[in-house]
Amino acid sequence: MTSEWSEKSTADLMSRYVSKEMGYNVPKEGWRICLAHEFKEKRKPFQAKDVSLANIWGHIGLGVRYLKFWYKKTQVEKKAPFIDMFGAQPLRQIYGAPLGGIGGGTITRGWRGEFCRWQLNPGMYHYKTVIPNQFTVCLRREGKTVYQQVLSVERPPTLQGWNWGYCGEYAFYHALYPRAWTVYDLPGQNVTLTCRQISPVIPHDYQDSSLPVAVLVWDIENKNEYDLDVSIMFTMVNGSGQKDDKCGGHWNEPFHLEKEGEAVSGVLLHHCTAVNPYTLCIAAREQSDREISHQTAFSPKGPCFSLWNDLIDDGRLDSPTGSSPPTVKGEKVAAAVAVGCSVPAQGHNSLEFCLAWDMPKITFGSREKGHMRRYTRYFGTTGDASPSLSHYALTHYKQWEKSIEEWQRPILQDSSLPSWYKSALFNELYFVADGGTVWTEIMEDVDISGGIRSEDGGLPAQPTVIKEYGRFAYLEGQEYRMYNTYDVHFYASFALIMLWPKLALSLQYDIAGSVIQQDLTERLHLMSGQYSPIKTKNVVPHDIGDPDDEPWVRVNAYLIHDTAHWKDLNLKFVLQVYRDFHLTQDRQYLQDMWPICQAVMESELKFDLDGDGLIENSGYADQTYDGWIVTGPSAYCGGMWVASLCVMCKMARLLDSEELYRHYKDLLDRGSAAFEKLLWNGKYYNYDSSGRDLSNSVMSDQCAGHWFLRASGLGDGEFQAFPKEKIQSALKSVFDLNVMSFAGGQMGAVNGMRPEGVPDRSSVQSDEVWIGVVYGLAATMIHEGMQEEGMRTAEGCYRTVWEKLGMAFQTPEAYCEKNIYRSLAYMRPLSIWAMQLALNTSQKDQTTTA
Repeated sequence: MTSEWSEKSTADLMSRYVSKEMGYNVPKEGWRICLAHEFKEKRKPFQAKDVSLANIWGHIGLGVRYLKFWYKKTQVEKKAPFIDMFGAQPLRQIYGAPLGGIGGGTITRGWRGEFCRWQLNPGMYHYKTVIPNQFTVCLRREGKTVYQQVLSVERPPTLQGWNWGYCGEYAFYHALYPRAWTVYDLPGQNVTLTCRQISPVIPHDYQDSSLPVAVLVWDIENKNEYDLDVSIMFTMVNGSGQKDDKCGGHWNEPFHLEKEGEAVSGVLLHHCTAVNPYTLCIAAREQSDREISHQTAFSPKGPCFSLWNDLIDDGRLDSPTGSSPPTVKGEKVAAAVAVGCSVPAQGHNSLEFCLAWDMPKITFGSREKGHMRRYTRYFGTTGDASPSLSHYALTHYKQWEKSIEEWQRPILQDSSLPSWYKSALFNELYFVADGGTVWTEIMEDVDISGGIRSEDGGLPAQPTVIKEYGRFAYLEGQEYRMYNTYDVHFYASFALIMLWPKLALSLQYDIAGSVIQQDLTERLHLMSGQYSPIKTKNVVPHDIGDPDDEPWVRVNAYLIHDTAHWKDLNLKFVLQVYRDFHLTQDRQYLQDMWPICQAVMESELKFDLDGDGLIENSGYADQTYDGWIVTGPSAYCGGMWVASLCVMCKMARLLDSEELYRHYKDLLDRGSAAFEKLLWNGKYYNYDSSGRDLSNSVMSDQCAGHWFLRASGLGDGEFQAFPKEKIQSALKSVFDLNVMSFAGGQMGAVNGMRPEGVPDRSSVQSDEVWIGVVYGLAATMIHEGMQEEGMRTAEGCYRTVWEKLGMAFQTPEAYCEKNIYRSLAYMRPLSIWAMQLALNTSQKDQTTTA
């Protein structure tokens, strides 16, 4: 069943490929698509008009309040709202793997080769395809050019002096992040080009992974019986397609850098804006049998015959010396670098390019503070690092590839894992770099502790892990611009703790420091319409700020709910603290976090209204599922409370605190009993305990607390919170109803399902599929020995997003069975790494048992 599904999906993406060429060393596993492919389904983003009549009444007040907020933000303050309900991004079915390491900004190439999504200013995106940014191939035989072609399927109205319109049926794209390959079979030429892009995204590497660079290697295969001279030209506009490209004052200059026996040459494109200026760099590595040439500046408008003819004349560019004059207002400027080599008959050769960018000091929207990006620790803060960055990248990328292959090989070679999973696991990781990510050095005057020192139950002013590894933040989504949104990070955090654990711990210290801070300023909350404090003490913040304001300084940019009622945030903090310790065995981290965990758990106890050891929701929704009204204890929040009590018992034992162990063990025993009594219905846990008509809906995420226990090596024996047979029964119910009874079992798990087999439509979120939740659910199934069901559940999401809807490298938060999606490029799907943790744990358990 799964293999038939797989073969059909993959065949459809490649159905228009007419060549038999498979490229140079392109791997088998990954996401593959012909450049001529067209996705049949065209979905629309969720809009206010998509709210059902039944739900409109409850959202009228929110709508009015949001409209006032939106008007003030956009028309008065002239800023972008952190969620723009009137400006959701349309679905562009074009994106490929982003370029660049972690935290230095990203530039995305589409799967057809275009440079089309830009995130150089931290956390702020724009979606402009910059047409002149292209690669062009020139083939010469016996001193004469026989073929010259822009390697693009576009036919733009500008640059008409160039040869556009490459036939996409002769090319395909293949992604296995952080690498990607594009294979071009040049029609009638007996030449195959394979462009391989490499970004330094390397697990457990905290230096090279921070670099804002990418290397593009062109492998050339000459299938002819005669030699060829081949040149590749790389053109790039000074800018990123925004208005400031025409603001004037930008300039280009050629450069040559030689050190340690290696030399690189190229062009620097200085983008001289008042805020966050940067330099782009296109460069190539010099070798005895390669010829590098350049054009310092050309106008990327009009037909641009001169550059095209310059290359066609002799396969090289004129290479003028000196800098270009600064642009005048209204003018754009571009540059080009060409590299040529000889390729013998029936032979192979390769050319190497680097794209780098240097924006060392960043300011966010408020412009209050300056932050130094992580890579400046190694390449300086003066803004002149582009030559050194390109030199380093071109002389180290082979080691990067070796490290990437060693990391990926055990999973790719595991024949028990399906191909779609291998593609999903690595390609979903794009968001670690392309999630508006910032990775900065901590400034000397910054105190993350909240003012309470370790000896008083607080934290060090600058914990060692932050001093050594910096501060890390990523967005909830490219459209939901809030940094480190904690209820969503709960799911996404598996990618960090497994691959860059020091960044996961650094983030946790930042959150912990904010827990004990408070800001009692009254503020209107859009959902409730009530005023309440921005931040109360011993409450985990929803997020650490908006990139258009000042993250880390003004925490909790979110305006929808009152932080005092986000019960699941506190519980998610406690569960992550122990999960992180379990995977890192960092005892100092555990000791530092222990008093913070106690404080947030005691804060939660005030919601145990009847003293049965189980907290109640008291009319407030669980934060993650904020569209669903909850009354009394719920499966989601109540289950995480019980799981949190379990890990508190474990941490108390580890820290030799018998008195606190007994305290939390008493709460655990009573809370577990109350949870089972109030919520178990014989097959699964009810959504909540209110007894209202929809309280027995089947929630796909009802076992989230147990999932974290399993991921933390708990859930059995002394540290068991839920009966094993009931968890397995609940998961079977979810699989039968939320998965197999929804959309023919081919779209993952719907959030809410009625026991009679129809989706719960009581809220705007209950009939959605949340991809990141589905991956977490699949991980829970795998932990419980239900690997086949888990894989089937997750496969539906991958097939829908990557193969049916054309949402590659922009996996959304949610989609419905038909027509709509919500919030493209979202953090939560990084939870697929929880599936890998579950698989690792299962394999380890089997080995131990054997």
